[in-house]
Amino acid sequence: MERTTCVSRRTLWVKQLSREKNEKYSRDSPKGQLNYVIKVPAPALPQLPCLFAIGLTAALMMISAPVDAAKPVEQQPLWPAGISDRVTAVEGDVRAQAAAVFVPVLQHYRLGAEYPRPAIIICPGGGYGMRAGHEGEPLAKWANSLGFHGFVCQYRVNPWLHPAPLNDLQRAIRIVRANATAWGVDPRKIAVLGFSAGGHLVSSAACFGDDGAPTAEDPLDRMSSRANALVACYPVISFGPFGHVGSRNHLLGKNQDPDLVRQLSLENSVTSAHPPAFLWHTSDDAAVPVENSLLYAQALRAAKVPFALEIYPHGCHGLGLATGKAPVENWTAACAAWFRSLGW
Repeated sequence: MERTTCVSRRTLWVKQLSREKNEKYSRDSPKGQLNYVIKVPAPALPQLPCLFAIGLTAALMMISAPVDAAKPVEQQPLWPAGISDRVTAVEGDVRAQAAAVFVPVLQHYRLGAEYPRPAIIICPGGGYGMRAGHEGEPLAKWANSLGFHGFVCQYRVNPWLHPAPLNDLQRAIRIVRANATAWGVDPRKIAVLGFSAGGHLVSSAACFGDDGAPTAEDPLDRMSSRANALVACYPVISFGPFGHVGSRNHLLGKNQDPDLVRQLSLENSVTSAHPPAFLWHTSDDAAVPVENSLLYAQALRAAKVPFALEIYPHGCHGLGLATGKAPVENWTAACAAWFRSLGW
């Protein structure tokens, strides 16, 4: 029997089990850090008050691999010839060695290719310092339940800095679009979905998508990186007063260019080219304030971008699918209906 225990700590210790040994990693979070839920056997921890619910399946994934019980169809390296974007990790960071061996991958949860289907590329959250497992595979399987292909983008996080995560997601979008015929994907129906800092990442892709470079040497770089729909779940949007300090610092490092900070406060970067959006948040989110979604909705409205916004009165941060957490669990039904309204 398992008990879900919510914890808030300046240092997060995670045990990653392997066949040969257990390894322990620590992460010292700056002020404004996210809290994480750890699932442990009932005797292991005393019961603590719940701040919010995040399951910790494959949480601090410095070296990414799905659990044996639920393997994706395929794990595809985003950069099979080696990472080419020349973005470097933070020098001297204690996690630099782990980052050096991390391979960004696209995990496939594809359905049949007998006809073109929509696809959702999912980015788990984790403050740009980790990728939370419960915000990855379960969402890919939910996408499958809608008749959509699911993909999980295991992108680079700190000590890698901007634009490494965005480069990884844009690469994933290009890969899915380039293989649309072979995989049975409708190239006009590729959505991105993200949680928390993953919500900032997918919203960045929605703001900064491009049409590809027709003369690029790499055929993938000739493909568009534009998403056709955005789903942002309790997203980090702003790097201003309502922003999440830990996500900002993990993404931008110590020497932060004010102009870049403003640009990546995404309420400042929405244009009419932004795809239709579905946003949801809880009004009492203590980690990433609801103002993040409200600011983004205002920016979408100002740019005349169609959007749906769901605000639930109560619910802590990091709920993922929120199964059994009424009424927040209704977000998946609302999102499915929104996709149908788009003709997906």
